[in-house]
Amino acid sequence: MKYLLVEDNPELAKAICSRMGLDGHQVDHADKISDAVAFAQTGEYDLILLDIMLPDGDGRSFLKQHRAEKNDTPVIVLTARSQVSDRISMLDLGADDYVTKPFDHAELQARCRAVLRRNTGTAQPTTRLGDVEFDPVGGYLNVKGTTINLRNRELRLLELLMNAKGQVFSKQKLVDRLFSYDDDVSENAVEVYVGRLRKHLEGSSVHIRTLRGLGYRLDHEG
Repeated sequence: MKYLLVEDNPELAKAICSRMGLDGHQVDHADKISDAVAFAQTGEYDLILLDIMLPDGDGRSFLKQHRAEKNDTPVIVLTARSQVSDRISMLDLGADDYVTKPFDHAELQARCRAVLRRNTGTAQPTTRLGDVEFDPVGGYLNVKGTTINLRNRELRLLELLMNAKGQVFSKQKLVDRLFSYDDDVSENAVEVYVGRLRKHLEGSSVHIRTLRGLGYRLDHEG
């Protein structure tokens, strides 16, 4: 998954980026609203982690604009405000959830997983498609009874394709979703990960199709 973190505390931001990175997520970090707006307008994100008190304004203004532009990317607010009225106002503005500072990173990670499952309409973390079972939390793929442990970007690529079965993804779009803004990669990197997943899925009813000039699509036979 690709996250946008909007947080001006450098130590907290570094800790969140590090923990999310260990889970295989790509994180772009903005420490003020103006940078967050630029990131949101030029990139695609699965989830936004939004602090409220920022150097150039209130994060709620970003959230309000985010929803006014019909952007449905889920948002988890990181807030030091514990008053019920404050939390209600953020939910009313369009936040999907909130975490009160200080928080345990395990709680933040769990809330991220829960929001993402709700957003994709998946009640359980495990996805079954024909003779393939995929668990993004456990990090494994089971093909016709054989369990395969996936590397981080293999996992995130398959998660993206599984959650949008039948949708075509261009190479550039996959680069944007799999890598952070600072990563220096080419579209050839996508071909490498697609090739690895195809090898894992050999003999199954699930295939990654190449549509010449368009990109890739996950198909299921049967």
